[in-house]
Amino acid sequence: MLGKVNKFFAFLLAPALGFLVAFSWANPVDKLQMEALKLPVEQSNEQATALREKLDETKDQVSHAEELIDDIRDRTEKEQKDLEKQNEHIDNLLAASKSQTQKSADVLDTILSNMLGNPIGQSFGKNSTVKVYSLEEAGYRGYMAKVRLNNPQALKMVLANNSVKSKGETTSHAGKRTGAILAVNAGGFMADKSGYLTPLGITVVNGKIRTFSNNSNLSFVGFNNKGHLVGTKITTQQQISQQGILQGASFLPRLLQDGKRLAIPRDWANARQPRTLIGHFDNGDLLVIVIDGRREGWSNGVTLEEAQRKLQEFHVVDAYNLDGGGSSAFYYKGKLMNKPSGGKERAVVSNLVIMP
Repeated sequence: MLGKVNKFFAFLLAPALGFLVAFSWANPVDKLQMEALKLPVEQSNEQATALREKLDETKDQVSHAEELIDDIRDRTEKEQKDLEKQNEHIDNLLAASKSQTQKSADVLDTILSNMLGNPIGQSFGKNSTVKVYSLEEAGYRGYMAKVRLNNPQALKMVLANNSVKSKGETTSHAGKRTGAILAVNAGGFMADKSGYLTPLGITVVNGKIRTFSNNSNLSFVGFNNKGHLVGTKITTQQQISQQGILQGASFLPRLLQDGKRLAIPRDWANARQPRTLIGHFDNGDLLVIVIDGRREGWSNGVTLEEAQRKLQEFHVVDAYNLDGGGSSAFYYKGKLMNKPSGGKERAVVSNLVIMP
């Protein structure tokens, strides 16, 4: 009986004993802890690997960016060197041009001095250089000015009393009023019964069109924003702004174009009169001439045909006839140089002035 009881308890205790034996061999808690720790370690390794890959990728991008920066730097340095060479080339061209221009001016001065003698007056201002010659050596009573504009704004067209309609203004008064070094009469005009004067044709003052009459018989004498003489035919107001014309007046006829003589209108042919002429030399300098006339014992004047030939001798390329007769006046350095045909200056509607 006792033996059966012992077997019964043995069978009853067997599972517990097995559990204790297994528990003694391996602690399940430790195993659970190890399993729990193993998961984040694996995740950390994966994250580290991903981070390492991103770092490698970033290094590649940085390396590529450095290569681009080096390439841009090389290009910039090359462009800078090319620009410096280009600027140096331009400077050399400008220096050569300036030297050539000076040589051309020296040659022209020599030619004029051989024909007319040394200048009787010279002024070297900030805005212009003016050399004045007597025309006696050329056989005429009058004066010529060779003008180089250092500033295009130095040349102005001046209306009498700054008004389109007025009683007129003498050239001397216009010169003194504006502080000019040189002044000559300019465009033609007509007078009404009350003695008020208005300009003929087109008049431009400081870029503003003061009068506009499309008269095909008249020539427009204009100057653009570079101070160059403009000789094209003006038929519309738009042409004036398109060509940058700042100053201008009208009279007739045109005498020279590209160094060639133009036909003189029949009504003007072979008439000996006092003259005011304007043009430019082959080196770009401006020319202004006033020749006296209608004064017996002093000067009978000059025909336009004679003037054309003389202008060609002076190396003039383009030239125009401005208002002449009793209007012709040459003012220089505060004084009237010529002798107007009427015995005194005539009040005119417009004058061309050169600032010093």
